[in-house]
Amino acid sequence: MSPTETRYFDSFDGQRIAWRELGEGRPVVLIHGFFSDAQTNWLKYGHAAAIAAAGFRVIMPDLRAHGSSARPHDSASYPLDALARDGHALVEHLGLSDYDLGGYSLGARTTVRMLATGATPRRVVIAGMGLDGITRADRRAGHFRNILTNLGKHERGSPEWMAEAFLKTTGGDPVALLGIIDTFVGTPEQALDAIVQPVLVVSGKDDDDNGSAPALADALPHAGYVEVPGNHMSAVTKPELGQAIASFLKE
Repeated sequence: MSPTETRYFDSFDGQRIAWRELGEGRPVVLIHGFFSDAQTNWLKYGHAAAIAAAGFRVIMPDLRAHGSSARPHDSASYPLDALARDGHALVEHLGLSDYDLGGYSLGARTTVRMLATGATPRRVVIAGMGLDGITRADRRAGHFRNILTNLGKHERGSPEWMAEAFLKTTGGDPVALLGIIDTFVGTPEQALDAIVQPVLVVSGKDDDDNGSAPALADALPHAGYVEVPGNHMSAVTKPELGQAIASFLKE
């Protein structure tokens, strides 16, 4: 099974957004993390294949400013909640009515923002994300601004240096990615009570980059928590992540 060629559509403001698909069956939209893309997050390590093998049509967009999607440099292209609006536009473009929705890291926050702004998936996956990362949009903004505005200056082996190294592997555009930080919106903890869907919260054992994942699961009315090996950067390379998502969606 091989993924479809990259496809494109025009989002709410005319920016071109790319997506790929793998498998057939019930649709599940999976959104990648910051500095990453669909290929790196979902295809490279077999997660999409594991989910497709469980009977799903896995739909994987590249966020704006990432991968094969548009990388505008003007601030007007980065309004608040732009990524959630792109997600709604993709769901509308594909005519999805009965589907599942999830994401890793920034993709998980985008998933929650889509839910907070009217998305109605049947099941939800929030991966690589903790409670603080959902409620406080500013939690990591300074960290990422520092990385992107001081490229080549970070201490070797530091978290910033590691993030810059990852950025190089994905061919990221620092100017466009700085714009993405301006789109971040937090979701108040009390608003999480309105998420009525079954939710899988899945996170690396050593991942506390975005706060506590178990606390996030506790804050959601119908969530379960699954721990997988690794930290924020390495958990996404482990087969257990895709297996956990596939098992949850099949329930």
